[in-house]
Amino acid sequence: MIDHIGFTVSNLDLSRTFYDRAFAPLGIRLLMEVTEEMTGGHGAHLGFGRDENPFFWIGTGKAPSTNVHVAVSANDRAAVEAFYTAAINAGGQDNGGPGLRPHYSPDYYAAFVLDPDGNNIEAVFHGGFTS
Repeated sequence: MIDHIGFTVSNLDLSRTFYDRAFAPLGIRLLMEVTEEMTGGHGAHLGFGRDENPFFWIGTGKAPSTNVHVAVSANDRAAVEAFYTAAINAGGQDNGGPGLRPHYSPDYYAAFVLDPDGNNIEAVFHGGFTS
């Protein structure tokens, strides 16, 4: 089980705004800010999560040579759709609108959006028609 994930972004303020808006429908919010001074010069970091558990981190530093893909759980199909709309309205780029992906599993309902750095951010619900 993965406890948290983190990656660098090219513009922390722009990415903060994007994730604040894109994650709101999923009940994920900014929980923690760590300054560069606090890390002893190892970058500034923002931790997003639920229930006081920051599990999704972005920060400053050397950018990765390739983009990442991160999938976040949604409570129902409506949350997947709301994530997609919020992310697009926050400046994200479509990378696969809300819908079933039966090639993953029969009830795999997801949406994919590229963040300001081209990272593939997904919201997924694994539960059929309970939205």
